[in-house]
Amino acid sequence: MPLITVSYTTSRQSPSLKADIAGAVSELTAKILHKDPKVTAIIVKSVDADDWFAGGKSLADQKLASYWIDIHITEGTNTKDEKAAYLAAMFKRMAEILGPLHPETYLHVDEVKGDAYGFGGLTQERRYIAGKLDVSLKAA
Repeated sequence: MPLITVSYTTSRQSPSLKADIAGAVSELTAKILHKDPKVTAIIVKSVDADDWFAGGKSLADQKLASYWIDIHITEGTNTKDEKAAYLAAMFKRMAEILGPLHPETYLHVDEVKGDAYGFGGLTQERRYIAGKLDVSLKAA
């Protein structure tokens, strides 16, 4: 049930670019972090390369792409190795989609406490308890 925000800049143009990014992010999030795509929300936003600076120069001047991915997951649901693999795989996949990436390209895995995070009006902790007790969400 992660919420993922992707901000990106690239000189590549394609009518399906945002959908390609969302698809790749969803696929890798499911494959590596084991998050269900049915309850994964992804926001994809384009940023003009003239407005994105890294190393003191705009990415338009450097002719490089970049992204900032911010993913919120429930604390303790993934290992350090899974998160490291996710960052590496995402960098590789996004370079395929966006083109050569600036080294200052970021992905932040934000681990949120289960009692402070959720969707559909219920916390992740409540969903976890209901699953362990094998009861309806309302009963938990």
